[in-house]
Amino acid sequence: MLTAQPRTIALRQSEIIITAGKHHRLARNPTRLQGLVTSRPVRAVIRSGDNNTKVDTARKLTENNGPLASSKHAGIHVRAVITIRKKIKENILEKIEDNWESLMSGIGRGILIKLISQDIDPDTNSGKSIESHVRGWLPKPTNNPHIVEYGANFCVPLDFGSPGAILITNFHGNEFFLKEVVVHGFVEGPIFFSADTWIHSRNNNPESRIIFRNEAVLPSQTPPGIKDLRHEDLMSVRGNGKGERKMHERIYDYDRYNDLGNNDKIEDLARPVLGNKEQPYPRRCRTGRPPTTKDPSTETRTEKPHPVYVPRDEAFEEIKQNTFSAGRLKALLHNLIPLIAATLSASDIPFTNFSDIDDLYKDDVVLNEEGRKEVKTNHFLTNLINQVLTVDDKLLKYDIPAIIKRDRFAWLRDNEFARQTLAGVNPVNIELLKEFPIRSKLDPAIYGPPESAITRELLEEELSGISVEQAIKEKRLFMIDYHDILLPFIEKINSLPDRKAYASRTILCYTPNGILSPIVIELSLPPSPSSPSNKRVFTHGHDATTHWIWKLAKAHVCSNDAGIHQLVNHWLRTHACMEPYIIATHRQLSSLHPVYKLLHPHLRYTMEINALARQSLINAGGVIEACFLPGKYAMEISSAAYKSMWRFDMEALPADLVRRGMAVEDPSAANGVKLIIKDYPYAADGLLIWSAIKDLVESYVGHYYSGPNSITADVELQAWWNEIKNTGHYDKRNEPWWPNLATKEDLSGILTTMIWIASGQHAAINFGQYPFGGYPPNRPTLMRNLIPQEGEPDYISFLLNPERTFLSSLPTQLQATKVMAVQDTLSTHSPDEEYLNQLPHIQRFSFSDPEVQLLFERFSAKLDEIERIIHSRNKDIHLKNRSGAGVPPYELFLPSSDPGVTGRGIPNSISI
Repeated sequence: MLTAQPRTIALRQSEIIITAGKHHRLARNPTRLQGLVTSRPVRAVIRSGDNNTKVDTARKLTENNGPLASSKHAGIHVRAVITIRKKIKENILEKIEDNWESLMSGIGRGILIKLISQDIDPDTNSGKSIESHVRGWLPKPTNNPHIVEYGANFCVPLDFGSPGAILITNFHGNEFFLKEVVVHGFVEGPIFFSADTWIHSRNNNPESRIIFRNEAVLPSQTPPGIKDLRHEDLMSVRGNGKGERKMHERIYDYDRYNDLGNNDKIEDLARPVLGNKEQPYPRRCRTGRPPTTKDPSTETRTEKPHPVYVPRDEAFEEIKQNTFSAGRLKALLHNLIPLIAATLSASDIPFTNFSDIDDLYKDDVVLNEEGRKEVKTNHFLTNLINQVLTVDDKLLKYDIPAIIKRDRFAWLRDNEFARQTLAGVNPVNIELLKEFPIRSKLDPAIYGPPESAITRELLEEELSGISVEQAIKEKRLFMIDYHDILLPFIEKINSLPDRKAYASRTILCYTPNGILSPIVIELSLPPSPSSPSNKRVFTHGHDATTHWIWKLAKAHVCSNDAGIHQLVNHWLRTHACMEPYIIATHRQLSSLHPVYKLLHPHLRYTMEINALARQSLINAGGVIEACFLPGKYAMEISSAAYKSMWRFDMEALPADLVRRGMAVEDPSAANGVKLIIKDYPYAADGLLIWSAIKDLVESYVGHYYSGPNSITADVELQAWWNEIKNTGHYDKRNEPWWPNLATKEDLSGILTTMIWIASGQHAAINFGQYPFGGYPPNRPTLMRNLIPQEGEPDYISFLLNPERTFLSSLPTQLQATKVMAVQDTLSTHSPDEEYLNQLPHIQRFSFSDPEVQLLFERFSAKLDEIERIIHSRNKDIHLKNRSGAGVPPYELFLPSSDPGVTGRGIPNSISI
């Protein structure tokens, strides 16, 4: 949210035209012809004076006009300053339109403003109101060339009371972006109406927009003059569930994931609808596009470069589009990938040696003639390449990812493989091994015997003389288990071209000297008539052959991990599950509501980035299907994980750690839990961020809810939570684990979890994607061959050239470069990013209560302290998972960041 502090300049006496004010019935659909406000002539006054001059308008008016700045003929003379942001880049036609609109505003035919009092007019039983057109031939420019200000004067009756809302009617032919309105002249001082919203043209919608003043008000405390407006504003964004949405609209509604496939175009692009009993899923924003011809249950797609509908204020702002996220993402998907495909080869080829991979970072890729021409003529592509890649007139080169920047051979070591389960991009799947033997929960009639092939004897050979029972008792055995979530899909995945996968289990041992290391890997295929239990077990061994086989087994585990990370932990648990919270917040919580104001910074851009993902990333034939292990079954796996694993109450960080056995409850601990592995950077730093968010939320909730029944009596709040459970997560509506919402503690827990998911959790599993995944052998996103066995033809080739066998199993050069480009984009902070430690600045005009502002300032100070703690931990030589020779520091929870791929920074919201 960009909020500019306006300069307050007193009105000169000669600038005020005194006229009798007249009350008007509260109506959002003005019936007068625009410009015909002759019963109350007013004159716009554009602010003037030095940029640094701030004069209290109310004080000046009091000095010039008496204690209420009134006259015996009228009342209080007040002035509204309207701040509008113009487009950064305009073509000739847009400039002509802009000048025309400025002319219309100058003669009072562009923008109508109506002030609504918090007090009731007894004649109309609505809030008292008075209106004025913006007038003045030219807007007053500011220091920012894209920000302009207009003014409008009002003569307000003495008994008008304090304004609680304004209505804005846009008579222009185009929308405009309203930053804020500040009303000067009331004794209480300037009254701020923060907007940061697009005001639609009356040609598209005759209803005026409602903007409330900057204060947080519970429903029961709403001033009587704006009570109806509060309800009306909520109703205006809900829609009726019918018709196709238009891009100018602000309608928030729900739909299933029925727009991922495109069977009207190509039969192979048909995909199942997600959001039903068999394949449950969170709901997305409804667009209302017509059904496909072949399947009425699926929705026609909007293909690039045309935009997918999201409510108007959810779309990327222009600076975001032009500087990074939308522009880069669209350029990446529309232009760069075909360019790379044309550059590398007419056919997709594998890496043949490690030098091929190294060349991506140290050698240049020569573009063909078509590629050079496209770079020169495509503005977006030029910007993208300049930021993503090192480029000159005809050469491309990828930046060196952090994982090999300090130690290019680190990825080969077992301890680095294990370290990344605690401090990598996906540190949320490792769990304590609590019982033995390990058993599957899948149906044995379909998937074979439930017992794992990892035997007691095999484990004890790796445990240096201690028993399995003792190791479990001492909490030294850990597991990463993808067996049950992936095995039902392995046969289908392996039927795809160039896809070969197993369902993996990995056992890791934590040594007394604090080193975690993998000791056994189990790779499973579905049972067959010839092999009812199709499971293979691998250990690291010491001879050359076993060493290379072990490397291949780890690579298969990494490909499992990359797929689950992207489809479950990243997309599902943050992006997809957050969208229903955003929709419900807008539909059920007024912008006046304290909870709306608290959540609002954490909702920014998420719906837009999700819409882009449905269009180009998770769709049929998109990048995820093309480059990740599950292929066309990717979103079915995501749905299966939602069905079997997702629980709202387990998304809280402490609860998740306890569920996985990585922590135990400990009331004496600072965060209520004690880590099993102290040197667990994701958990240790994450708990600091969690605790800071929790403290802020608890203090905030306590400030607004004091009575014993204040939570249950809040009708908007209860409707919000009910809609999240029963509509947004409809397929999970009957689950018993949903938290109640009856107490302040209940609300604090729910809000802390939501803010954590949008900020800290997403940062931890997103912004390390290129630093860890930008080197394909470290985290291959798919494997193309099974591990060769003795007696198979490929086994001899493996013995003769194990490096070639290893590399030919990894993604091809085109697949790898696609993923690297996408991961770089997703790992990059935009220049207009808003970070968690900036909340005091972002929220400064959302509240009129200084106590609330102090809560945010304390939160920011706490985050500064956390940043110092994290830096100190990264220098602690005893914490081997974040320091040591060639070990990159763990910085994903550092709150602040510069733009670019930094491997640090916590944005407020899921904005990429």
